[in-house]
Amino acid sequence: MNEQRTNEYDQPIGPEVVGWTPRQMPPREAMVGRFARIEPLDVERHAADLYAAYSAAADGRDWTYMFSGPYPTFDDFLAWATVAAASTDPMHHAIIDVTTGKAVGTAAYLRIDVTHGVIEIGNIAYSPSLQRSPLATETMYLFMRRVFDELGYRRYEWKCDHHNARSRSAAARYGYTFEGIFRQAVMYKGRSRDTAWFAIIDREWPAVRAAYEQWLDPSNFAADGTQLSKLSDLTSAALASVTSTP
Repeated sequence: MNEQRTNEYDQPIGPEVVGWTPRQMPPREAMVGRFARIEPLDVERHAADLYAAYSAAADGRDWTYMFSGPYPTFDDFLAWATVAAASTDPMHHAIIDVTTGKAVGTAAYLRIDVTHGVIEIGNIAYSPSLQRSPLATETMYLFMRRVFDELGYRRYEWKCDHHNARSRSAAARYGYTFEGIFRQAVMYKGRSRDTAWFAIIDREWPAVRAAYEQWLDPSNFAADGTQLSKLSDLTSAALASVTSTP
């Protein structure tokens, strides 16, 4: 670990940041992987596919912890998608299954802070066909790779309702570190939300990236598609290796 720095008054201060310049906004360009193609949300190209994919759910439980939804009709969804597609922060993206060419989910960059190099991933809405799939995991990897490798941000955040056990579990699996609870942080859908905060920082990213690439490698899957190594095990070991590094 870095030695503690002090100033001329013998007060402890943080590590020096050398040569920092403000980062760029994420480009409105596609991110492409083996399973996923992620592109800026476009109403004409994506809305119908997304509504059909979301409508395959048996009920509305996937929207409980979302700020919007569920959408009883296509017109309801179209109204949301029209506003979302025009937004620059949050910057909404459609997640495309490269096998079918269909949009099967959305996610957004938000709270984009180019001055300090901080960005959040949120508004993640996975349809039933996307949930618990290599496509879902590769999607998160592609978003991270743009943030750290292409744009050089310092911090990548994940936040959720502290009651949302599924989201908190996903954050841990994806390699985020839990940082605490912000009490009564926001209100939505007529209720108060305590927000759980998670983050990955730039010095952790190389190890986390290697964990994703190991998990996504075809050799990690049996002939029937069963994973041989769990991503949660790989990311946990990756973070431990960073923490233990002198």
